Parts: sequence; C-alpha cells; structure tokens
Amino acid sequence: MYSNEDINSAVASGALSADAAAALRAHVSADREMPVGDEENFRLVTSFNDIFVTIGVVILLVAVGSIGSTVFSSIGVETLSVGLASLLVAATAWFLGEIFTRRRRMALPSIVLLTVFVWAVFFAAAGLLLTPFTLVSDAGSTSGSGFDGSIIARTLGAAFAIGWMLAAGAITVLATYLHWKRFMVPITVAAGAAALVGSMLAALTLADQAVSGGNGSYATLPLILISGIAVFIAAMRWDMSDRERTTRRSDVAFWLHLLAAPMIAHPLFYSLGIVGGDREVGIASAIGVIAIYILFGLVALVIDRRALLVSALAYVLAALAILFRQFGAVELNFALTALIIGSALLTLSVFWSPIRARLVAKLPPEWRNRLPVVGVLPA
Repeated sequence: MYSNEDINSAVASGALSADAAAALRAHVSADREMPVGDEENFRLVTSFNDIFVTIGVVILLVAVGSIGSTVFSSIGVETLSVGLASLLVAATAWFLGEIFTRRRRMALPSIVLLTVFVWAVFFAAAGLLLTPFTLVSDAGSTSGSGFDGSIIARTLGAAFAIGWMLAAGAITVLATYLHWKRFMVPITVAAGAAALVGSMLAALTLADQAVSGGNGSYATLPLILISGIAVFIAAMRWDMSDRERTTRRSDVAFWLHLLAAPMIAHPLFYSLGIVGGDREVGIASAIGVIAIYILFGLVALVIDRRALLVSALAYVLAALAILFRQFGAVELNFALTALIIGSALLTLSVFWSPIRARLVAKLPPEWRNRLPVVGVLPA
C-alpha cells in the first residue's frame, strides 16, 4: 500500500512523472467509484511488520519506564523519580523515532512513538517542575500517577497549580513542535493541540479543586467547546491549503478534525443531559440531539470529513434509544436503533460523493473555492 506522500516523493525524486501520478489517482478513483480525496486516505498499517514493530516498541518502552522508575525511586523524591523516568522514556521514544519514523517511515509505530513521547514529556516536565516544592512541603504525596494534583492544589494554592500545569503544558507543546520539525508525523500537530488544551483544562480543574473542592467538570465544558471550535478552524486552514488532498497537510487536517470533533460534540450533548447529566432526559432533548447530529452530518458533507459523524455517534444512539423507549418499543429498543443508524451511515457512505456534490453546488462560489475539491466520477 502506498500513500499520497509516497507518490509525491516518487514524483519529487523523478521516479514517477506528475502526469503518471495524476493518472494513477484518476484510475484509483474510477476503480473504487469514489474520488480519492473523498476517501480521507491516511496511512496506518502498510504491512504486518508495522504491527510487529509496534508490539516491540510498546514492550521496550514499558520496560524502559519500569526500569527507570525502579532505578530513580532510590532517590526518595517521588516527583523527581517520576520526572526522570518519564524523561528516559521520552528520550527512548525519540531515539526509536530516528529509526522507524525518519528512516523506515512506518506509520503505526510512528504514531505510537509520538503519543508516548508527548505523554512522557508532559510527566517529565510536571514532575521536574514540582520537585523543588516537594522538598519543602507535602505536595509530593503519591498517587497512582506519581503525584496527586488535588493535593498539590490544596497545599500550594490555586495560582501555583495553574502556573505549574500551564508551564508543563508549554514545555510539552515546545517539545512536540521540535518533534514535528524533525519527523513531520501528521498526528503531531493534533498532539500538540491536545497537550495545550489538556494543560489548560487540567489547570482549571486544579484551580477549582483548590478553591471550592469541586472537580471542575462544569467549569471546563465551555473551555472544551471553545477549544474544539479553535482546533476545527485550524483543521480547516490545513484542509484549505491542500484542497485536492494529495499531501501531508491533508493528513494533518484529518487528525485535527478527529481531535476537534469530540471536543465540540461532548459539551453540546452533555448540556442536553444525554451523558453525565443529573436530570431525566426527555423527548425534547433526544430530538435536539438528533437535530444536532443532522447538522453535524451536513457540516461533515460540506467539509468532506466524517469525524463529526463518528464522534457524535454514541450520543445519537442514546437519543434514539430514549425515543424508542418513550414510544413503547422497549424490547426492540437496541435493535431498532442500530438498524436505523447502521442503514443511514451505510447509505450515506455509498452516496457520499453525489450528495456532497449537490450540497456544495448550492453554496456561494467564494465558499466552494475554499472547500476540498468535489470529485467528478466517470459516467
């Protein structure tokens, strides 16, 4: 299996002409009866060797983390041992990236290595930044993750907790940026955005714990929604820079859309009480969920991205189940819900391109000229 990046690399090296590359993409579109861009191609596994290497990478990184924790635990300062062990894992992930990402260009191992690198850098930064203060306070009380954020917030105060978490997030974002400049893994931009948003949410939660003893769930929902919209706008900027979806920029946009979708969907459906709410969900709320999902579907068609539909799927399943239960179809509740949603998604998949073409044709020309290209299939 070859990705668009592989084809572009072959064109750049002279191994394949631009006309031949265009002909290949046209042939694939005609053979699959769907424009290449509409398929949202991204490379995950090219062969079983990707899975084989990924298993080895995971085992090695777990071993490095375990050995680091054991060795550094003798220092006697929990935050320092967590920070140093995490730093060792991050360095190992970077080293393995030089082999399997930069040289071998293996997709799945690269995604795993990037994910582990970002998490390891965050824990390393959080642990090392906190270490000086644990030596003069009881903020280093241990928990499953090495240190308890709620204890830190109550002991050192809300201002410190916010600054500490934002500083750890800033270091993580900077490290992620350096990783992007070195390896150019498409998921890296989304990982950096997730690190930034996650650190802000964690800071807000810690502040709420320090001030009122709450968990910050209600305070974070507006921030999640605003952040999701911001990530969605960033994804659209990447999408508009590659309207034909033939370069790495389209893959970057794919991962950003995948990150933005649940961040937009969850606060909206939470406010309707579908999940996590403390009120009884009525017919009005269930219909509201379905209406929002239809709106998500229209947006997904216009921008040619299915992430919104997938991220909101669990919520609309719950809403339909509520409606069927309200109208007495208790025994067939799950079956009817699955039948309707499954049929709708498969029908939409089959007719995605013609439906999108008709929908985009109704938009103003200045919008159409910024959206991903509408493929034309042979008659």
